[in-house]
Amino acid sequence: MSKFGNYINGYFSGLESLLIGLRTSLRVYLRKPVTEQYPENRHTTLNVPERHRAMLVMPHDENNQHHCIACGLCQMACPNDTIKVISEMVEGEDGKKRKVLVKYEYDLGSCMFCELCVNACPHNAIRFSNDFENAVFQREKLVLKLNHEGSSVVKK
Repeated sequence: MSKFGNYINGYFSGLESLLIGLRTSLRVYLRKPVTEQYPENRHTTLNVPERHRAMLVMPHDENNQHHCIACGLCQMACPNDTIKVISEMVEGEDGKKRKVLVKYEYDLGSCMFCELCVNACPHNAIRFSNDFENAVFQREKLVLKLNHEGSSVVKK
């Protein structure tokens, strides 16, 4: 093929490429906008997937009781020491000593949301919530106490 033939082929190849790009640009330009107005639509149209891991929580029932037996498996499973379980030995009515949860501390700022703690918990005492609005100005506010004041273990 001659130099002129190569020039013509290159010209039409470039023109085809330009038209494909213009077609794509027009298609995107004519689409309906999908911009979310975040603060205003947070409770109406904002859809957070059910599997989204945003913050560790310890569910309590209406009697301020939880399922945590202070075994410490979640603390051992955590790869970066985000969880600190503080417990004490207490003698029950039957005279047996058992562990009781004093404080369940969770550092949201260093959590990597791997869910190893939730998988390690034998009583499903902790889970991840979808609450994603966790921005604070001081890092100390990211250290949370998950057990409520005066809470106790559910009696079985």
